[in-house]
Amino acid sequence: MNIYDQAHGLAKALKESQEVQEINAAMKLVEADPDSKQMLENFRTRQMEVQQRMMSGDMPSQEEMEQMEKLFDTLSLNLNIRRLFDAERRLSVIIQDVNQIISDSLQHLYGNSGL
Repeated sequence: MNIYDQAHGLAKALKESQEVQEINAAMKLVEADPDSKQMLENFRTRQMEVQQRMMSGDMPSQEEMEQMEKLFDTLSLNLNIRRLFDAERRLSVIIQDVNQIISDSLQHLYGNSGL
């Protein structure tokens, strides 16, 4: 099996994973509640704006970061949104772990300096 076939196999396994199924289920619950959906959309928009600014070198103020954290905490009080955030976090851990496994497998190419 070549690397691309294995990558497609991994992609298929991720799509079928319990974590992705939980994200899909949580998203359906959030989308069924207009208030929850709107709150999440507003949060995602602000989050993306902050991330884009950070990537361009414009670091948000401490106050703005605290506001985002408070908004996240408020959204997390909504059980369906919290369920979504928890499922997304678990999927993120899996993706980070897979990236680490791949990076570790190539460590020998670069000696002790890492990737």
